[in-house]
Amino acid sequence: MRISIVCVGKIKEKFYRDAIDEYAKRLSRYCKLEILEVPDEKTPDNASEAEEAQIKKKESERILSKIKEDAYVITLEILGKKMDSPSFGQVLEKAALSGKSHIQFVIGGSLGLHETVSKRADLKISFSDMTFPHQLMRVILCEQIYRGYRIINGEPYHK
Repeated sequence: MRISIVCVGKIKEKFYRDAIDEYAKRLSRYCKLEILEVPDEKTPDNASEAEEAQIKKKESERILSKIKEDAYVITLEILGKKMDSPSFGQVLEKAALSGKSHIQFVIGGSLGLHETVSKRADLKISFSDMTFPHQLMRVILCEQIYRGYRIINGEPYHK
């Protein structure tokens, strides 16, 4: 299984990169993980709705350029479906059993995802009603993918 995380912006903090690298190493026995970063747009303070819409549109074009036609696409959205870790593991397993060999997760920019990206999603999920920094969300997503594979394989993992 190939898993890509398509995300807006770069991670500057070493501790986030270290955590992602650790989960990528752990995941290597289950899947091939890749992080595909696209440049973010600078959002001016007090940006108008029109400016924010334009920023999201530009970021969406960059995101969509990384999405593969045959991939199973899962977007992380505040209004997405909430699920527990075993259910998330089932999502990974069902995608593989359905013949999909590539899952692409999408994490939007600071303003969220443009509707064109959301419409491309095969599944929209939400990890919480709270807002997290994008960098931390990458770590959380990697951890949940790892947890999902441990659950799928009946392997112990801290609850």
